[in-house]
Amino acid sequence: GGAVLDVEMTVVEQSIEIANGFSYDAWTYNGTAPGPTLRATEGDTLRIRFRNSTNHDHNLHFHGRHSPTHDGWEPVPPGGETVYEIEAGPAGVHPYHCHTMPIDRHIAKGLYGTLIVDPKGGRPDAHEVVLLQSGWDPDEVGKNEIYTWNGIAGFYEKFPIKVPTGDPVRVYLTNMIEFDPISSFHLHAETFKVWPSGIGETHAFETDNLTMGQTDRAIIEFSLSERGRYMFHPHQHSIAHRGTVGWFAAI
Repeated sequence: GGAVLDVEMTVVEQSIEIANGFSYDAWTYNGTAPGPTLRATEGDTLRIRFRNSTNHDHNLHFHGRHSPTHDGWEPVPPGGETVYEIEAGPAGVHPYHCHTMPIDRHIAKGLYGTLIVDPKGGRPDAHEVVLLQSGWDPDEVGKNEIYTWNGIAGFYEKFPIKVPTGDPVRVYLTNMIEFDPISSFHLHAETFKVWPSGIGETHAFETDNLTMGQTDRAIIEFSLSERGRYMFHPHQHSIAHRGTVGWFAAI
């Protein structure tokens, strides 16, 4: 009984800048890595017209709950296209990614993104941020050398995320790093409430450091009670110091 949302999604090979002065020949959804953030209300239908404009097989697989008929594991050949129809749910935050073998290479080269599913009636007002963590292996040897939030190393270290002091902040957090078994999200000088996968009406626990495996995700919420800068980063420092140190600035 929800709305029908039409989405165009095309896989293209694209050179993108993932660090200051450093470009990478990525596989992308719609020319960006991560791909576009999609948003729907639980019960809506996402009708996705998918095109493969590369010389490799690709596809589009969503996490969450939907019909196996449109699960997106079948390869779509070069020049091919298909239509996926999935009912958005459950309410939460769910990654999408390419599921063509070898899956780790397809994800590591940029084919992933975020789907936010809101509950019917919405969520309480908050300043919202999407943070998707990923790793990059320019030499394609199965070892990451650069790490990013939302596709650009060091961005939030140079450009802090500004939020009003005392206001609620909601982060849609996803780990899409291949080749490293875990990463984490640590917020300095504050704690945050955690909804694993964003599912549930009440938070599961409160912490200042959340450990995440590959494709793990969460909604976290907090407020910053005092003006100043609050650092965030993975607590795996070999990851943090290669591009994923950032700041929230309470203003």
